[in-house]
Amino acid sequence: MSRPVRVLVVDDSAYIRKVVREMLTRNGAIEVVGTARDGEEALDAVETLRPDVVVSDLIMPGVDGVEFIRRQMAIRPVPIVIVSIAAESSERVLSGLDAGAIDFVQKPTALATEKVYDVADELVSKVVAAAGAPLGRLREIGPAPALPMRSAPRGRFDILLIGVSTGGPQGLKAVVPRLPAAFPLPVVIVMHMPVGYTEAYAQRLDDASALTVIEARDGDRIRPGTVLIAPAGRHLTFHREGSEVVARLDVKPLDTPHRPSVDVLLQSAAEVFGDRTLAVVMTGMGADGREGAAWVKARGGVVLTEAEETCVVYGMPRSVVEAGLSDGEVPLDGLTAEIMQRI
Repeated sequence: MSRPVRVLVVDDSAYIRKVVREMLTRNGAIEVVGTARDGEEALDAVETLRPDVVVSDLIMPGVDGVEFIRRQMAIRPVPIVIVSIAAESSERVLSGLDAGAIDFVQKPTALATEKVYDVADELVSKVVAAAGAPLGRLREIGPAPALPMRSAPRGRFDILLIGVSTGGPQGLKAVVPRLPAAFPLPVVIVMHMPVGYTEAYAQRLDDASALTVIEARDGDRIRPGTVLIAPAGRHLTFHREGSEVVARLDVKPLDTPHRPSVDVLLQSAAEVFGDRTLAVVMTGMGADGREGAAWVKARGGVVLTEAEETCVVYGMPRSVVEAGLSDGEVPLDGLTAEIMQRI
């Protein structure tokens, strides 16, 4: 944006409001235009101040953060970034994302120490990215019915991979539940989430899907009918054991910006599955997935990217497209149909 991003900070703690304001205003790209103590105040402040982005806690008296997000999205969508503590509110965070929040930052548990400032860079980058999100994407996405299998698959691919970041929890709800129970490929997903969220998110996606969705465990067999979500904090790679392929989880490599990494996932798939790899890179900040897409393409596989018009943040798909590695740019509501047509 040509002017500073105007931000409203919502938290019932005066200390946290002060700290978040200081973290955001360290960067000249952001201006905190107001604060609110709870969801009710926040609704009024959004209407009065018209901020570009709202940064909100979830656990507050009266109208809590989740209810605030639901009500605000119904009145007028605005980009919202959640700041919350994982151990105490992972289900609330997922509910907030379901309701339309763009992203979240995990608060340090030791709020009264300098550790709270450790998340400053992450918070600033997510707020700036949120300011550019298309308002039409900021809405609650309901369960999507599974698509029918119109014909027997041709057997072109052996695996479907999905990489996603900012906007991913909502985006995946528009793709995975539409895959039919008879979908012939195993599905493996890397989504950038802090530790403490992926298992709960997998359960929510499983409840909405015909396929079985689980957080991956080391040694899980890669087989049709199951969607594996890489656990936060560990990379997922593939290893052949006789006639089967299994998932391996490891903190290494340590030099990646994200763990799990889409690049690590796609490179491993390219090495194991070769030209029978179908990869999809969806909404997200940064360029995770570009190097992996190059591996997939080099081995003869196919890479699809989410189209810019439906991305919450057009970063990861853009990096793949600009590198000349995308075989098709597909809007979110058409991704599942495109996947099924390709197989």
